[in-house]
Amino acid sequence: MGEFALIEEVRRRCAIARDDVALGIGDDAALLQPRDGEELAVSMDTLVAGVHFPPGTAPFDIGWKALAVNLSDLAAMGAEPAWAMLALTLPSIDADWLAGFCDGFGALAREHRVALVGGDTTRGPLAITVTVHGFVPRGAALRRDGARAGDRIFVSGHPGDAAAGLACVLGATLPRAPSGDDREYLLQRLNRPVPRVSLGLALRGIAGAAIDVSDGLSQDLGHIGARSGLGAILRADRLPVSAPLARVGDVEQLLRWQLAGGDDYELCCAVPPERIAQARAAADRCGIAFTEIGTFDHGSGVRVVAADGSEIAAPRGGWEHFAA
Repeated sequence: MGEFALIEEVRRRCAIARDDVALGIGDDAALLQPRDGEELAVSMDTLVAGVHFPPGTAPFDIGWKALAVNLSDLAAMGAEPAWAMLALTLPSIDADWLAGFCDGFGALAREHRVALVGGDTTRGPLAITVTVHGFVPRGAALRRDGARAGDRIFVSGHPGDAAAGLACVLGATLPRAPSGDDREYLLQRLNRPVPRVSLGLALRGIAGAAIDVSDGLSQDLGHIGARSGLGAILRADRLPVSAPLARVGDVEQLLRWQLAGGDDYELCCAVPPERIAQARAAADRCGIAFTEIGTFDHGSGVRVVAADGSEIAAPRGGWEHFAA
C-alpha cells in the first residue's frame, strides 16, 4: 500500500457526511460552512507512541483515543463537534494496523457526527495529530477564566481510573491485585476515554468555568484558579471513587491516582451556588456522575483538605511535557 492508497483507506473507513462540508478529503483544502451567529472552537492534540500510549496498545484504541482527547477539549468549551483533521506519521504502512486505527477513530467520529475533512501522512516514528472544530453560540463558550469566589467545584466521572489502568499495563505493584473484571474496566478507562460532550453542552449557561482533566485533577483545577485569579479548596473525602479503583488502591495510592494521575478526560467545573441544582439536573439528564468536591476562594493554588478542614499533604503536579 502506497501513500495515496493509505489516504483512500482512511477516507473510506472514516467517512461521515455532513451538510456543512462542501468539499472534504481529496483536494488541496477542505471547504467548510461555518454557522451564522456561532463561534468556531478549534483544538489540537498530538499522541506519540511510548509517551501517550504504551507499546502494544491496540490500534483500535489508539484511533479512538486520538479523537477522544480532542473531543474532550471541545466538551470543556461547551462546543458541539463538527469537523476533524488527521495527521498520521507512520514508520511503515501496516494494512491491518491502519484498519484497526481507522475503525477506532471512525467509531467515535460516528458517535459524535464528526466529519474527517483532511490531514496529512508522512513516514517517521509513530505519532498522531488531530485537530477538531466545533460550534458554540457567540459568547456562550465555557472558559477557564469565568470562576468566581464561592463557586463550587464539580468533577464528572471517577478521576484516577485511567492512572490505575496504566499501572496495570506497566506491571506496577498495586496495593491489591485487581480481579480480571476490575483490570478490564481500568484498562477500558485508560484506552477508550469517553469525552463528556453531552455534559459540556448541557452546562452552557450554568457552569461559570470548565476544563477537561487530562494532566491530573489537581494540576488542571489549578489552571482554572490561575486564569480566574482564585485559589481552590479541594475536599479529599468527597473525591468520587469507582468500585474497581477502590478495590485495588489504598488511601494514599487512591489520592495519588485521583489528583495527579491524568488521562481521565473528565470535566472539572466551577458552578455558582445558585445554579447547583441546575447543574446536577443537567448531569442527570446526561447520565453522568457529577460530584461536588470543593470551593473556589480568594486564595491561590490548590489546597487539599480533610473533612474537618485540616490540610492534607497530598500529591502535587501531574503530567507536564519538558518538566525537569
